[in-house]
Amino acid sequence: MYHVYILRCCDDTLYTGITTDLVRRVAEHNTSPVGAKYTRARRPVTLVYSRRFRTRSNALREEARVKRLSRAEKLSLIQGDPR
Repeated sequence: MYHVYILRCCDDTLYTGITTDLVRRVAEHNTSPVGAKYTRARRPVTLVYSRRFRTRSNALREEARVKRLSRAEKLSLIQGDPR
């Protein structure tokens, strides 16, 4: 399974990513040097959204779609509006 996820950073910005192990990846964003450069400077981060996909291809498509959304649209998605 693949997960598309959104993190809320300590400066209230949003970060979108993809992983096969959601718990490990969020921990990496918060504590490890292998977390994304963007989130390393904005710790701690909190998981605010995730969605599972069976294939990497579908997950990558959804990640790209979410990254194109405006901040307002991402906040709607986080609150349950599937747009």
